[in-house]
Amino acid sequence: MEMLLDLLEKAWFTKLLHSILIIILSIIIYKMIIYFLNMSEKKASASLRVTNKGKTYMSLFKSIIRSVFIVLTVLMLLQVYGINVSSVLAGVGIFGVVFGLAIQDWLKDIIRGSSIISDEYFKVGDIIKYNDMEGKVLVIGLKTTKIQELKTGNTVSIANRNIDEAALVSKLVHVKIPVPYDVPVKKAEAAIDDIVQAIQKNERVDQCRYLGVTELADSSIDYLLEIECNPLHKLQIRRDALRAILLGLEQHKIEVPFTQIDIHNK
Repeated sequence: MEMLLDLLEKAWFTKLLHSILIIILSIIIYKMIIYFLNMSEKKASASLRVTNKGKTYMSLFKSIIRSVFIVLTVLMLLQVYGINVSSVLAGVGIFGVVFGLAIQDWLKDIIRGSSIISDEYFKVGDIIKYNDMEGKVLVIGLKTTKIQELKTGNTVSIANRNIDEAALVSKLVHVKIPVPYDVPVKKAEAAIDDIVQAIQKNERVDQCRYLGVTELADSSIDYLLEIECNPLHKLQIRRDALRAILLGLEQHKIEVPFTQIDIHNK
């Protein structure tokens, strides 16, 4: 007991206790705010009153709250240790250039993240392509955007300053139907009509259209289909469409062409 009283009389120990108390209270208050925000978001989602744009704004708002709490906690800790916060803030002007250079990437991330929201470049739930990867947008924060890769399910974090390299994935899937040259066009298009109807029956397909001949290839006439669907399902829709094409050609007794080499003897 005497040892505890002796410690309490020491300034460094008192400051340490105050620091721990500030950190704990900050975490508790932050967790409570985030909890109530999550509950509100779940209720709105359950009642179908929240849109992808609303989810995006909520994600950004959470990032702002986290940043504000970090800054306020650091300032309070500085005050506990006798550092004049006002002097520190005033001194930022003196070291502004050095400080600006140090955090320029951080500022780029924040500015670009804000413009993503305001310009509606994309929203939470959209499918975007970044480099050779396509993924669903999970979170748009102040510094980074997190996406879930469609092929692997991995979560990838992209710095917002690099988001210009990302493209919003279209709802359209284009699939070629190769048909041998010796098959009349009318017979090929009759088979294509059945294929289009079969693809249209897929509950994930919004619309399937036949666009016409797209290429006169070396060993086939290539006809083109355009399928509209949720970008989240594009990979599976392409697989299903290819299967429907094979079954449709088989039903109409049309063989899938393959590359052939003709040798002529003189």
